[in-house]
Amino acid sequence: MDDAPESNELFLFLASTAHDMKNSVSVLSGTLETLLAQAAPGTETAYPQMAHMLYQTKRLNDNLIQLLALYKQVGKPAYPFDMQPLAMGDLVAQVAGAGRILLDSRHIKLETSADPDLVWHLDEDLIVGVLGHAINNAIHYTKDTIRLAIAVVDGDLEIRIEDNGAGYSAAMLEAGVSAVHGSSACVNFLTNSTGLGLYFSSEVAKMHKHRQRAGRLRLENGGAYGGACFVLSLP
Repeated sequence: MDDAPESNELFLFLASTAHDMKNSVSVLSGTLETLLAQAAPGTETAYPQMAHMLYQTKRLNDNLIQLLALYKQVGKPAYPFDMQPLAMGDLVAQVAGAGRILLDSRHIKLETSADPDLVWHLDEDLIVGVLGHAINNAIHYTKDTIRLAIAVVDGDLEIRIEDNGAGYSAAMLEAGVSAVHGSSACVNFLTNSTGLGLYFSSEVAKMHKHRQRAGRLRLENGGAYGGACFVLSLP
């Protein structure tokens, strides 16, 4: 990569622009959430369109946040990675609260399964962001139900986002394997998929380490509903 001053200035300009875009999208998303919360489903002809706009703005905001984090070299010493104890009840409440209005607007039920008193060390902001992005994806593909399940499996904290849709395609499962192995080169212009979310989620998982073990991400089909399963394991 060219380290010339002009190149660095370009990267800083792009990062600043992405940050400004993220702020604008966040304002738009918040406005849509307020409007949807004030309008009862079915009473406004524009309600379904507003719900779709909220989904798209959240998706765009997620992508911008992930781009900025990767630009700042997530996982490197300079990145503000903060492992702190967090009760799983608080984690579930945060994730469910962030997605409540969008879920309600799409008439999608979020089921949860977790020991609220279970405490684990993790970076709260990053994990909440990863799970929020996974739920936003599940909203697009599920029929009507999404499940957030947290449990200790083989000594690791296993967080599962499951839905009752048709499941991941073979291409998505392959993209998941590529992300786990550190590849972000899974752009598909036919499906409008860059693989950014998977790559970012995998990198966040790997940042969580304990006694020579690192976190990991995997995609599979099955689970409680027979649909897609986004599985995050943290040591």
